[in-house]
Parts: sequence; C-alpha cells; structure tokens
Amino acid sequence: MTNPRASQLAEAIERLLANDGIPLMCCARSGRPDCLAGSRARHRVEGDLANARYWYDKAGLTIEDACSVEDEINELREYLAHDR
Repeated sequence: MTNPRASQLAEAIERLLANDGIPLMCCARSGRPDCLAGSRARHRVEGDLANARYWYDKAGLTIEDACSVEDEINELREYLAHDR
C-alpha cells in the first residue's frame, strides 16, 4: 500500500524542482522530519541560505556540514521510495 504522506512529499519535491516550492513549505509546517529535510532542500535550491540554516538548526544540523543539495534531494527521494 502506498503511504499517502510520502507520495505527497515526493510530489512536492518534484514541484520544487519545477520552481514551485509552496507544497514543501506547507509540508514543513507539519514538523515531520522528512518534511523538514524537504524544506531545507527547498531553501537551498532557491538560494535562500538564511532560511535553509533555520531549518537545519531545527533538525540539529548545520548547512556547512550538509552534502550538496542534489545529494540531499536524492537521499530524500531514496528515503521516500522506501516509505511508500
């Protein structure tokens, strides 16, 4: 059975890559760890590093220690593929 939340987040990531980050912003407000990761990636893709740092801080991480945004998105996709 497909996890509807994972499917929604996967769709939000694809929309982000098509320059529509609004679904990820809504998801991040839920506080779910996978959504927080999506929000971090969103702000990095948009070049808004101040907001990205905020979301990294919420997760106890630093942007300086993060992998590339492409790798982060790929890791999130892999996570979602296993959560469906």
